[in-house]
Amino acid sequence: MTIRIILADDHKITRDGLRAMLDQQPGLEVVGVAENGRQAIRMASELEPDVVVMDISMPELNGIEATRQIKADLPDTKVIALSMYSDRRYVAGMLKAGVSGYLIKNCAFDELVNAITAVINNQSYLSPDIADTVMKDYAHILEKENPTATSILTTREREVLQLIAEGIPTKEIANRMHVSIKTVESHRQQLMRKLEVKSVAELTKIALRDGLTTLDT
Repeated sequence: MTIRIILADDHKITRDGLRAMLDQQPGLEVVGVAENGRQAIRMASELEPDVVVMDISMPELNGIEATRQIKADLPDTKVIALSMYSDRRYVAGMLKAGVSGYLIKNCAFDELVNAITAVINNQSYLSPDIADTVMKDYAHILEKENPTATSILTTREREVLQLIAEGIPTKEIANRMHVSIKTVESHRQQLMRKLEVKSVAELTKIALRDGLTTLDT
Protein backbone atom coordinates (compact mmCIF):
# COMPACT_ATOMS: atom_id res chain seq x y z
CA MET A 1 0.00 0.00 0.00
CA THR A 2 1.27 3.44 -0.96
CA ILE A 3 0.47 6.29 1.42
CA ARG A 4 -0.63 9.27 -0.66
CA ILE A 5 0.40 12.65 0.81
CA ILE A 6 -0.36 16.32 0.20
CA LEU A 7 2.08 18.94 1.51
CA ALA A 8 0.70 22.35 2.44
CA ASP A 9 3.30 25.02 3.22
CA ASP A 10 3.80 28.58 1.99
CA HIS A 11 7.59 28.21 1.74
CA LYS A 12 8.63 26.68 -1.58
CA ILE A 13 11.98 25.47 -0.28
CA THR A 14 10.20 23.55 2.48
CA ARG A 15 7.68 22.03 0.07
CA ASP A 16 10.33 21.02 -2.45
CA GLY A 17 12.68 19.63 0.17
CA LEU A 18 10.04 17.56 1.92
CA ARG A 19 8.65 16.31 -1.37
CA ALA A 20 12.06 15.12 -2.53
CA MET A 21 12.76 13.30 0.74
CA LEU A 22 9.28 11.77 1.14
CA ASP A 23 9.20 10.49 -2.44
CA GLN A 24 12.41 8.58 -1.71
CA GLN A 25 10.73 6.68 1.12
CA PRO A 26 9.29 3.25 0.23
CA GLY A 27 5.51 3.28 0.40
CA LEU A 28 5.19 7.08 0.45
CA GLU A 29 4.13 9.30 -2.45
CA VAL A 30 3.56 13.05 -2.51
CA VAL A 31 0.59 13.50 -4.84
CA GLY A 32 0.30 17.27 -4.49
CA VAL A 33 1.69 20.42 -2.92
CA ALA A 34 -0.21 23.55 -1.85
CA GLU A 35 1.11 26.98 -0.89
CA ASN A 36 -1.91 28.06 1.17
CA GLY A 37 -4.86 26.62 3.03
CA ARG A 38 -7.35 27.28 0.25
CA GLN A 39 -5.28 25.32 -2.25
CA ALA A 40 -4.88 22.53 0.28
CA ILE A 41 -8.66 22.19 0.66
CA ARG A 42 -9.24 22.14 -3.10
CA MET A 43 -6.43 19.67 -3.68
CA ALA A 44 -7.58 17.38 -0.89
CA SER A 45 -11.09 17.34 -2.33
CA GLU A 46 -9.78 16.39 -5.77
CA LEU A 47 -7.11 13.87 -4.76
CA GLU A 48 -8.51 12.43 -1.50
CA PRO A 49 -5.07 11.79 0.03
CA ASP A 50 -4.34 9.53 2.97
CA VAL A 51 -2.37 12.23 4.78
CA VAL A 52 -2.07 16.02 4.61
CA VAL A 53 1.06 17.54 6.15
CA MET A 54 -0.17 20.99 7.09
CA ASP A 55 1.64 24.19 8.01
CA ILE A 56 -0.31 26.56 10.29
CA SER A 57 0.71 30.06 9.26
CA MET A 58 -0.20 30.43 5.56
CA PRO A 59 -1.66 33.25 3.47
CA GLU A 60 -5.29 33.41 2.32
CA LEU A 61 -6.39 30.61 4.64
CA ASN A 62 -4.49 29.37 7.70
CA GLY A 63 -3.79 25.74 8.51
CA ILE A 64 -6.27 25.55 11.35
CA GLU A 65 -9.25 26.50 9.22
CA ALA A 66 -8.00 24.42 6.29
CA THR A 67 -7.69 21.40 8.56
CA ARG A 68 -11.19 21.95 9.92
CA GLN A 69 -12.67 22.00 6.43
CA ILE A 70 -10.66 19.04 5.15
CA LYS A 71 -11.68 16.91 8.14
CA ALA A 72 -15.32 17.90 7.66
CA ASP A 73 -15.26 16.81 4.00
CA LEU A 74 -12.80 13.90 4.31
CA PRO A 75 -12.98 12.48 7.84
CA ASP A 76 -10.75 9.51 6.93
CA THR A 77 -7.91 11.74 5.73
CA LYS A 78 -5.31 12.23 8.43
CA VAL A 79 -3.78 15.65 9.00
CA ILE A 80 -0.38 16.23 10.58
CA ALA A 81 0.55 19.74 11.67
CA LEU A 82 4.14 20.63 10.81
CA SER A 83 4.79 24.06 12.26
CA MET A 84 7.49 26.27 13.67
CA TYR A 85 5.09 27.17 16.50
CA SER A 86 4.77 25.22 19.74
CA ASP A 87 2.61 27.89 21.38
CA ARG A 88 -0.40 26.31 23.13
CA ARG A 89 -2.82 28.50 21.15
CA TYR A 90 -1.71 26.94 17.86
CA VAL A 91 -1.51 23.44 19.34
CA ALA A 92 -5.01 23.69 20.80
CA GLY A 93 -6.37 25.16 17.58
CA MET A 94 -4.99 22.36 15.44
CA LEU A 95 -6.05 19.63 17.86
CA LYS A 96 -9.59 21.01 17.95
CA ALA A 97 -9.60 21.17 14.16
CA GLY A 98 -8.89 17.45 14.06
CA VAL A 99 -5.19 16.82 13.45
CA SER A 100 -3.81 13.39 14.30
CA GLY A 101 -0.25 14.62 14.76
CA TYR A 102 1.71 17.77 15.58
CA LEU A 103 5.40 18.21 14.86
CA ILE A 104 7.80 21.12 15.15
CA LYS A 105 9.70 21.99 11.97
CA ASN A 106 13.09 21.49 13.61
CA CYS A 107 12.31 17.79 14.10
CA ALA A 108 14.34 15.11 12.33
CA PHE A 109 12.95 13.90 9.00
CA ASP A 110 12.63 10.39 10.43
CA GLU A 111 10.19 11.74 13.00
CA LEU A 112 7.89 12.96 10.23
CA VAL A 113 8.01 9.54 8.59
CA ASN A 114 7.20 7.92 11.94
CA ALA A 115 4.31 10.33 12.43
CA ILE A 116 2.88 9.51 9.01
CA THR A 117 3.07 5.78 9.77
CA ALA A 118 1.48 6.30 13.18
CA VAL A 119 -1.52 8.30 11.97
CA ILE A 120 -2.18 5.88 9.13
CA ASN A 121 -2.45 3.21 11.84
CA ASN A 122 -5.02 5.36 13.65
CA GLN A 123 -2.57 6.47 16.31
CA SER A 124 -1.77 10.00 17.42
CA TYR A 125 1.71 11.45 17.19
CA LEU A 126 2.97 14.46 19.13
CA SER A 127 6.54 15.70 19.27
CA PRO A 128 7.92 15.68 22.85
CA ASP A 129 7.64 19.46 23.27
CA ILE A 130 4.03 19.40 22.09
CA ALA A 131 3.18 16.39 24.25
CA ASP A 132 4.41 18.30 27.31
CA THR A 133 2.21 21.29 26.43
CA VAL A 134 -0.82 19.08 25.84
CA MET A 135 -0.34 17.18 29.10
CA LYS A 136 -0.09 20.41 31.11
CA ASP A 137 -3.18 21.85 29.47
CA TYR A 138 -5.11 18.61 29.95
CA ALA A 139 -4.20 18.48 33.63
CA HIS A 140 -5.30 22.10 34.02
CA ILE A 141 -8.62 21.39 32.30
CA LEU A 142 -9.26 18.33 34.46
CA GLU A 143 -8.51 20.31 37.60
CA LYS A 144 -10.96 23.03 36.56
CA GLU A 145 -13.71 20.62 35.51
CA ASN A 146 -13.24 18.05 38.24
CA PRO A 147 -11.53 19.67 41.21
CA THR A 148 -10.59 17.22 43.96
CA ALA A 149 -11.33 17.85 47.59
CA THR A 150 -7.61 17.97 48.33
CA SER A 151 -6.91 20.60 45.66
CA ILE A 152 -7.66 23.27 48.28
CA LEU A 153 -4.87 21.98 50.52
CA THR A 154 -1.31 23.24 50.64
CA THR A 155 1.55 20.97 49.59
CA ARG A 156 2.47 20.44 53.24
CA GLU A 157 -1.10 19.59 54.20
CA ARG A 158 -1.33 16.99 51.43
CA GLU A 159 1.90 15.41 52.69
CA VAL A 160 0.49 15.19 56.20
CA LEU A 161 -2.82 13.84 54.93
CA GLN A 162 -1.09 11.04 53.04
CA LEU A 163 0.92 10.00 56.11
CA ILE A 164 -2.18 10.10 58.32
CA ALA A 165 -4.09 7.97 55.80
CA GLU A 166 -1.23 5.48 55.74
CA GLY A 167 -1.59 5.05 59.49
CA ILE A 168 1.68 6.67 60.47
CA PRO A 169 1.64 7.78 64.14
CA THR A 170 1.81 11.49 64.89
CA LYS A 171 5.29 11.26 66.43
CA GLU A 172 6.63 9.42 63.39
CA ILE A 173 5.05 11.96 61.03
CA ALA A 174 6.78 14.72 63.00
CA ASN A 175 10.12 12.91 62.72
CA ARG A 176 9.78 12.30 58.99
CA MET A 177 8.80 15.88 58.25
CA HIS A 178 11.27 17.37 60.74
CA VAL A 179 8.60 19.31 62.59
CA SER A 180 7.16 19.21 66.09
CA ILE A 181 4.31 16.97 67.20
CA LYS A 182 2.32 20.12 67.89
CA THR A 183 2.78 21.22 64.27
CA VAL A 184 1.49 17.87 62.98
CA GLU A 185 -1.54 18.09 65.28
CA SER A 186 -2.17 21.62 64.01
CA HIS A 187 -2.03 20.35 60.43
CA ARG A 188 -4.51 17.59 61.27
CA GLN A 189 -6.95 20.07 62.77
CA GLN A 190 -6.56 22.31 59.73
CA LEU A 191 -7.19 19.34 57.43
CA MET A 192 -10.40 18.46 59.23
CA ARG A 193 -11.55 22.05 59.07
CA LYS A 194 -10.79 22.53 55.39
CA LEU A 195 -12.20 19.16 54.35
CA GLU A 196 -15.16 19.47 56.73
CA VAL A 197 -14.68 16.10 58.42
CA LYS A 198 -14.43 15.08 62.05
CA SER A 199 -12.36 11.91 62.12
CA VAL A 200 -9.16 10.33 60.84
CA ALA A 201 -11.26 7.66 59.13
CA GLU A 202 -12.97 10.35 57.04
CA LEU A 203 -9.61 11.93 56.22
CA THR A 204 -8.39 8.53 55.07
CA LYS A 205 -11.40 8.07 52.78
CA ILE A 206 -10.70 11.42 51.13
CA ALA A 207 -7.01 10.61 50.68
CA LEU A 208 -7.90 7.29 49.05
CA ARG A 209 -10.56 8.83 46.82
CA ASP A 210 -8.24 11.57 45.59
CA GLY A 211 -5.38 9.16 44.93
CA LEU A 212 -2.96 10.45 47.58
CA THR A 213 -2.41 6.89 48.73
CA THR A 214 -3.70 3.37 48.18
CA LEU A 215 -4.84 0.58 50.43
CA ASP A 216 -1.79 -1.51 49.52
CA THR A 217 0.78 1.21 50.32
